[in-house]
Amino acid sequence: MTNLTEEKNLVRTIPPFRADHVGSFLRPQRLKEARKAFSNQEITQTELRAIENAEIIQLVEQQKATGIQSITDGELRRSWWHIDFLEQLTGIEGYESETSYDFNGVKVRPYNIRVVGKVDFNPNHSFLEDFKFLKEAVGSEGTAKQTIPSPNMLIHDGIRNESIYPNIDDYFSDLAKTYQKAIQAFYDVGCRYLQIDDTHWALLAAENKKELFEKNGVDPIELAKRCAATLNSALANKPADLVVTMHVCRGNFASSWVYSGGYEKIAESLFSVTVDGFFLEYDNERSGDFAPLRHITRPDLQIVLGLVTSKEATLEDKSQIKDRIKEATEYVPLENLCLSPQCGFASTEEGNKISEEDQWAKLRHVVEISEEVWGK
Repeated sequence: MTNLTEEKNLVRTIPPFRADHVGSFLRPQRLKEARKAFSNQEITQTELRAIENAEIIQLVEQQKATGIQSITDGELRRSWWHIDFLEQLTGIEGYESETSYDFNGVKVRPYNIRVVGKVDFNPNHSFLEDFKFLKEAVGSEGTAKQTIPSPNMLIHDGIRNESIYPNIDDYFSDLAKTYQKAIQAFYDVGCRYLQIDDTHWALLAAENKKELFEKNGVDPIELAKRCAATLNSALANKPADLVVTMHVCRGNFASSWVYSGGYEKIAESLFSVTVDGFFLEYDNERSGDFAPLRHITRPDLQIVLGLVTSKEATLEDKSQIKDRIKEATEYVPLENLCLSPQCGFASTEEGNKISEEDQWAKLRHVVEISEEVWGK
């Protein structure tokens, strides 16, 4: 099979694109050295910023060279995919924690966030200026894409302060309002493609975390409904010309993972979220089959299939990827499908265990397959 579309060209000119990506890229060596120098007080914040700027400009051009249309700053200014954004919200602080997340036997640095006051969006959030820089760097040859963590990342155990939020309904309400403001703020600085990244959905669906919910007396199905309601409230005033997608992540650190299990348990709640598209991880058996896609009822919803792994260098067999895309069309029309790596290449500054050359080969692979499936 060389092309699933024999009679018409299904190229998309608006996001999500037929060939897309989740957003993060490996940190260049020069940037790693600069961060270490800054940490050792050998260079100033201004000097570090200048190096970040130069590396992001180069990264933008590298993305364009692959043929990809959605362009990010690679999250090069961040240490974490989520904490750098969340700890700048009003009422949230980062701290050195005693424990750390365990990625299937691989542990991350012990750092976390917690609520210290009423949660709100900080109008001076540094990500706004960062996006303005990215948009200018991208120019007219591509679409600048901003990635931010989901409000659901603030409902993990140990983050909510019950003395500040004794009523959990008030907490969810403030999270939704905070993100309404965040979405509008990014729109106001020119963002037209925003991606919400969320590992909490994968936790709710995880077969390997059942005991955790039972121990805490939590019903993951009911919590999934609440997560969907919070996101829908956050999206309630979304400008019509702003495309918002959501990436459901199973964990991505040093080529390892956290959650295992298909989407069936959460599918109805997940697909009720009023985003314009979902980036779904489908790079191995841990992701389950495509059957949960039958719960999709919106004819305008785009599903970005994460069939190409960002965790290892080997390039997937093109024919096998095409076969899997064809399999997905049993539930979703081809014109509602896109292709991407299953996650970013560096959800934290440590990055996955692949080379920069491997990273770009993966992205070119996605573009080539998409052109053969959907046309140029």
